[in-house]
Amino acid sequence: MIRFADRREAGQRLAAKLVAYKDRADVIVLGIPRGGVVVAAEIARALAAPLDIFITRKIGAPFNKELAIGAVASDGTVFVDRALIHELRLSEQQVAQASAAQIREIRRRVALYRRDRPPLDLQNKVVILTDDGVATGATTLAALRALKKQNPQRVVLAVPVAPRPVVPHLREECDELVLLDAPEPFFAVGYFYEDFGQVTDDEVIELLHAAA
Repeated sequence: MIRFADRREAGQRLAAKLVAYKDRADVIVLGIPRGGVVVAAEIARALAAPLDIFITRKIGAPFNKELAIGAVASDGTVFVDRALIHELRLSEQQVAQASAAQIREIRRRVALYRRDRPPLDLQNKVVILTDDGVATGATTLAALRALKKQNPQRVVLAVPVAPRPVVPHLREECDELVLLDAPEPFFAVGYFYEDFGQVTDDEVIELLHAAA
């Protein structure tokens, strides 16, 4: 089982697997805030590529916000676990309300992080999407499906760790998967880091400003 000192080390290890994309004018690195931006900043620095954010938010169950019933991306793309929703006997109205709450939070974060900077144009680009790890896969799948709508040339998903059962679903939704470890059993993303402290909004803004 692999372990990382912190998110920066995870990004550096991923960057070592992505050297084929170094110094290419068509490559853009996207991080999923907040923790994924720290990982993405290391990859972007190593590859000499632009850095941007791609925001997705987990949709939590009404009675347990930590239980993901799906996810929503910044363009409004919604991914839901229909089997789980049926099992939990949730109504469409409950799912819609939970989704709307996350869309509002995404809009808040977009305004906070981007300020007056427009998003990078992803059309015909090689997009490297990263996060600090994958748990249920909901937010990552929502991000990958939303990215496809922007007509990139290629989508590369680069993540440090993911649960083994989720890996086939991730491969289906991207052109290339760069994964450092897929342990089984999988406890939580933070288990694979010595330092997994919460990343602040200010840190995300600082990383984006430095990259710009």
